[in-house]
Amino acid sequence: MMSQIAAVTGAGGHIGNCLVRELLKSGYKVRVLVHQFKNDYAYLPVEIVHGDLLDSLSLKKLCKDVDVVFHCAAVISIDNYHRKIVWETNVTGTKNMVDASLAAGIKKFIHFSSIDAFQMPETNEVLKEENSLTVKKSSIYNFSKAESEKVVLDGVSKGLDAVILSPTAVIGPYDIRKSFLGNALIKFYNNKIPALIPGGYNWVDVRDIVFAAIQSVEKGRKGEKYILSGHFCTIKRLSVLIGNLSGKKRPRFMVPAFLARIFCPFFQLEYLITRRKPMFTCQSLKLLIHAPGNISLEKSERELNYSPRPLEETLRDTFDWYKQNNYLI
Repeated sequence: MMSQIAAVTGAGGHIGNCLVRELLKSGYKVRVLVHQFKNDYAYLPVEIVHGDLLDSLSLKKLCKDVDVVFHCAAVISIDNYHRKIVWETNVTGTKNMVDASLAAGIKKFIHFSSIDAFQMPETNEVLKEENSLTVKKSSIYNFSKAESEKVVLDGVSKGLDAVILSPTAVIGPYDIRKSFLGNALIKFYNNKIPALIPGGYNWVDVRDIVFAAIQSVEKGRKGEKYILSGHFCTIKRLSVLIGNLSGKKRPRFMVPAFLARIFCPFFQLEYLITRRKPMFTCQSLKLLIHAPGNISLEKSERELNYSPRPLEETLRDTFDWYKQNNYLI
């Protein structure tokens, strides 16, 4: 039996690079779309297609004779800056990938969305795949991910066998380019966080996301969405878990929510001056305070054999990997 060919967009990201490696282990031939960072794949047996999501010719080349597309590429934003590139990548880019996949007769299309595409439920309400998508007044990132799902479902109506995956906050080892969340974890580990803020989030291991993605090629049903969450953990509890691993002091002071909101404009001003992304913005603070604590995994467990590993295991493996690759001081 000949190996299946998988095309991956966003292969330079945290999910993407882990996915590429697991696909190779699983016997796939892999083709990646690369706009920057082509040296990441110099030592891997992958075919590189140079281009981007707005270049239809490169997408045609990417999809030629491919069996399955994993569309991981997206621009993540915790503020409303760079609205144009967020929209062009997440919505227009997804439409271009759907069109290229339809034209090429792709057998399966796996689209990576986000839990942030959902309209956040009321307190104690269970978040399920059937919940409504967010509306336009939300952040550009959340809205763009919601609209990208509609683009994929439009492709399904035209015959595309597509599955939508909705992970929560992705952390874990093999974070080669130090994702936004990876940088935050390292700051916690090195005791560079002066104070904690209220709230928490649902954290999931990148390896579990990749497992579910590959499972969804055969098991994911056409036009269906699958939530891939892990474990809810408050920022305070996360700090304790990381402190147990680092053996270093951890922040003790908790900034009240109202005070944190007051400081949000100063974080944005710092970004405008330094161009360094702030750890917290008004939008990220709102997400942490109002993040859903009750997320259903029933559908993913039943249909994709999904079972997220303990958060403590993820954190331990993540920091072991950071140490081995000299990401920690």
